[in-house]
Amino acid sequence: IVPGEMGELGIYPRHTALMTRIKPGAVRIKRPDQEQEELIYVSGGMLEVQPSVVTILADTAIRGGDLDEARALEAKQAAEEAMKNRTSDMDYAQAQAELAEAIAQLRAIQQLRKQTH
Repeated sequence: IVPGEMGELGIYPRHTALMTRIKPGAVRIKRPDQEQEELIYVSGGMLEVQPSVVTILADTAIRGGDLDEARALEAKQAAEEAMKNRTSDMDYAQAQAELAEAIAQLRAIQQLRKQTH
């Protein structure tokens, strides 16, 4: 399952060819030889699907177990503070993007917790 711009995308074996943008969030990978899904946080990017291969190009990819909740909370608070104290529209847009990324990381951490409990 991949967080697409228009909603979540489920990709199955021999899926038809597809290329789309993805937004920050959790990518869930289910392999036939493993019982549990693997969760990877991506900061957004591109998804390319071919019948026998799926490729994700992302600026940042972090395995679920390596996500740092304290760091994500700090980033969220810093972005919210920057939005309050903006000096230009560019600063505000950057703070919004950083806030969205921090929130997506926190959601991925919550999904990982649900998965392991």
